[in-house]
Amino acid sequence: MELPRVAVAVVTMGNRPEEVDALLESVAKQDLAPVRIVIVGNGCRLPEFAGRISLPCEVTAIDVEENLGCPGGRNVALARLREFGDVDVVVELDDDGLLVDPHVLRRVGELFAADPRLGIVGFRIADEHGQTQQRHVPRIGSSDPLRGGYVTGFLGGGHGFRMAMLDQTGDWPAEFFFAHEEIDLAWRAVDRGWRILYAPELLLRHPRTSPARHAIYYRVNARNRVWLVRRRLPWALIPVHLGVWIALTLLRVRSTAGLRAWFGGFVEGLREPAGERRPMRWRTVWRLTRLGRPPVI
Repeated sequence: MELPRVAVAVVTMGNRPEEVDALLESVAKQDLAPVRIVIVGNGCRLPEFAGRISLPCEVTAIDVEENLGCPGGRNVALARLREFGDVDVVVELDDDGLLVDPHVLRRVGELFAADPRLGIVGFRIADEHGQTQQRHVPRIGSSDPLRGGYVTGFLGGGHGFRMAMLDQTGDWPAEFFFAHEEIDLAWRAVDRGWRILYAPELLLRHPRTSPARHAIYYRVNARNRVWLVRRRLPWALIPVHLGVWIALTLLRVRSTAGLRAWFGGFVEGLREPAGERRPMRWRTVWRLTRLGRPPVI
């Protein structure tokens, strides 16, 4: 079985130099060498990587003057990989992640080689104690993080994309900046007939975090939620989806300041342009529902 050509892309803000070095060292230990490594400095100037770490291929470092957010920074990496023209699959990794198993890239290649309609492979994320947070399991409810299979979404921290899929779906929604960009891309992929596989054997070690650590979390989370459904859902499902998430937010968020920021972002999402509207087909709604997550939850 001929394996696809795999590249690795990392976006960093320049504030985790030791973590980036450790990540690159874990990439260097993979038994399938990537054909390309691209690192984007999101609003920062990157150091010289040549000679610091023994890597199996040249590192392409790209400095971006402005912080474009995670999706925007990843689009910069994807654009450069397209210019090279010799990559079939790109593995995108958080800059503070670590590949603890030397067979990850080979396994990614095997999974894509075995299924021509596989568009996205999602990694399992676990902390240094081997624990996976429930929010990192791409299923509803208290699901076993070690149970793999086809799902409706993936984790931004560690995943693989087939480049041919991205040519059809388009890249990350850069205007989201942070929050829900994975859902937007996943829904587009499923609507185009691509499969998303959660493969827990692909482990990315990552520090335990909370999304609320970001100061903009509540506002952007709500704004992007509204943008997401305005862009991707049939009109009949938009009030249902938003109604469910208003109820969940009222139940979950105990902070008055958090609720005020969330509803401010919700209003912003209604008022501001959401971008191109390309709603999924009802066949896709049914497919997502059969996979365990109807697009109203």
